[in-house]
Amino acid sequence: MRQVVIYPGEDGYWIAECPSLPGCVSQGTSREEAAQNIKEAIRGYVLALEEDGLLPPGEVWTNRPVPVD
Repeated sequence: MRQVVIYPGEDGYWIAECPSLPGCVSQGTSREEAAQNIKEAIRGYVLALEEDGLLPPGEVWTNRPVPVD
């Protein structure tokens, strides 16, 4: 399982990123489509690493609110 961040982009699309996999980004016309697309992107990213004999990085994620004054 991987943590993802999904947020609205400037062009009306939803952007999905997987912070533990640098450069693993996707998008969709809805949040649901973006979530589905990032799943596919994560699978492809991990498969490419494995084909190169590399281990995918571990999931290291902390969610912490940061107050802004």
